[in-house]
Amino acid sequence: MQVLKSKNVKQLSSKQLSFNLMLWLAIVSGALLFMPKSLLQMLNLDTAVTANAHFIGLGLIIGVAYLLTQVLNYFLDEAITYLKGKRIIEVIEEKVRLLDPAERALLREFFLQGETILTLPQGEPAVKSLLAANIIESLGNQKHYAIQGPTADYKISMRARTYLNRQVLRLPVGEPSQEEMQNLIKARPTFANNMVSPRKHAA
Repeated sequence: MQVLKSKNVKQLSSKQLSFNLMLWLAIVSGALLFMPKSLLQMLNLDTAVTANAHFIGLGLIIGVAYLLTQVLNYFLDEAITYLKGKRIIEVIEEKVRLLDPAERALLREFFLQGETILTLPQGEPAVKSLLAANIIESLGNQKHYAIQGPTADYKISMRARTYLNRQVLRLPVGEPSQEEMQNLIKARPTFANNMVSPRKHAA
């Protein structure tokens, strides 16, 4: 993990250095080419600029072209991020409308246990489908058990939270009655007894 962070920092520093160099190349080249002759003569640069005008012009073209590609890449990345986010929302909305009993029961556990993070079995079909639909997201902390198989910590994604209300999860309004509570307990996932929050697990 530390090696990955170090690589990212080095890559960012390299990109920042390249951007700064090209920015200064464009600024200096443009200033030399478009500076008034009187000012160039005052700075004793007129002869040098005239003799190397083609190199300075090439430097200006290279610098401006690089900066334009960076601007285009930025807007392209923003567009891709926007479209990706829009697609994720569409998938979540569609999945929420088509939740099966096992998926709905799993999501209810977050509310019934009053926890934002639960340790769930990775191989459970309901976990896989909700993860694929971006309704829950994995936080890592994987553990392997001989009997129940691998588990990991999960939470409801920020995008999905606005779509999961009491009506969608079929939770009673207000304090549940004894009968409603019994029905909720009966409808819990078969692996519910093995589900614990990370804090409880640590305790």
